[in-house]
Amino acid sequence: MLTKRDLLCSAAMAAFAATTAKSIPALAQNKAGWPSLPEAKDIAEEGFIYGLPLVMNYAVMQEFAVDRNSGQFKAPFNEINNTHSVATPADTAVITPNSDTPYSILWLDLRAEPMVVSVPAIAKDRYYSVQLVDGNTYNFGYIGTRATGTEPGDYLVVGPDWKGETPAASTGLKKVFRSTTPFAFALFRTQLFNPGDMPNVEKIQAGYKAQSLSAFLKQPAPAAAPKIDFLPATTAGIKDNFFQYLDAALQFVPETARDKAVRAKLAKIGIGPGKTFAFKDLSLEHKAAILVAMKQGDDKVDKWLANGNKSINGWNVGAFFGDEAFYNGDWLMRAGAAKGGLYGNDAVEAMYPYTRIDAAGAPLDGSKHKYTITFAPGQLPPVNAFWSVTMYDGKSQFLVKNPINRYLINSPMLSAMKKDADGSLTLYIQKDSPGADKEANWLPAPNDTIYLVMRLYWPKPAPPSILPAGNGTWQPPGVKQVS
Repeated sequence: MLTKRDLLCSAAMAAFAATTAKSIPALAQNKAGWPSLPEAKDIAEEGFIYGLPLVMNYAVMQEFAVDRNSGQFKAPFNEINNTHSVATPADTAVITPNSDTPYSILWLDLRAEPMVVSVPAIAKDRYYSVQLVDGNTYNFGYIGTRATGTEPGDYLVVGPDWKGETPAASTGLKKVFRSTTPFAFALFRTQLFNPGDMPNVEKIQAGYKAQSLSAFLKQPAPAAAPKIDFLPATTAGIKDNFFQYLDAALQFVPETARDKAVRAKLAKIGIGPGKTFAFKDLSLEHKAAILVAMKQGDDKVDKWLANGNKSINGWNVGAFFGDEAFYNGDWLMRAGAAKGGLYGNDAVEAMYPYTRIDAAGAPLDGSKHKYTITFAPGQLPPVNAFWSVTMYDGKSQFLVKNPINRYLINSPMLSAMKKDADGSLTLYIQKDSPGADKEANWLPAPNDTIYLVMRLYWPKPAPPSILPAGNGTWQPPGVKQVS
């Protein structure tokens, strides 16, 4: 599972690489035709940054839609899996999982023909969205409360090679979405108001449907796409040979004008679709160079995550999820977005302020301190839908097991929470209960480092607003250390 922050470059690998690299000959080469060793190292570093989201996405697809024994399997391609619960600490396929909305998950195989995604009518006060993500981790379209409204509808999703005619308006199809890759991910989020609301969410989920275009039009189906023997994605395998998995992922990511240059560089060191990068066959010098490159690439991604956004009261605030034009070939931003939280939404759909530090800049650590977050009167997050603050383990970015099974505090919980005397709202961030009188406002923390993520679904565009990202008139309040 490509999820843990140390998955790709273990400390031992990095230490070995850093030590060995001191003695590598400047022009040593393992294979005829390879570029010089320094150039190969630079290519590997750029390739790691470019390829990280692709490999992460490939690994999730493998776990969710291919490997029935993965422990995270959801459903085969082109079938919807409805989760009748929210994420818990047991969900470890995707880092920084959302525990606000029960998911419905659909992996699309668009090779043989397009697919039709259908949604039912949904009450106007209930937020839902269908985020369409391709193998490049580009968000290429949205269906939902914000994007298309709450009326029922049928929507066509096509692959990059589809040359067919768009069906006539009489078919009722409302819109066509085009993926840059033949495999794509449709992630449905349906707002849950409270635990007793789950039966209502289940009824809505039962109305989500996926069918082939031929079935929708009641026409004969085209020939099925050929069966694929996917390279199994395992934690150990990815850690030991990241670029072999990039080879596998690139088979399903057609080259574009934006990535043509980096893929030409990768081809120089034997990385690309149809290739097999065998790390074990490299010389000691080349192994060291590749490992150093991966570590440096990973460090650059971490640095971008720490500094690539605007720091506001200790929170990182920025917009770093979007479509192909949004990234425009900025592979570092794309990698940072994926590592920060794979499959995040566009800013207009949701904003994700996140922090690992308190308002004074000190690292958040539940084993050492207690904290509070206070929203001043009238200063709750300004959203059209709802907001939440979710607790994650600072190392793994997974949800934190705790005695009250509470992983977040969100706006639907406000009626049960206690306001301060002046009307402000204080959240208690600590590993132990703050006391029965304050427990309704308690967000349990790990006995370790803390990673906090605020989610603002459908942020209001007019002031006060967190938009535009980093320059909005509303700012998230800092996390204050109280003991």
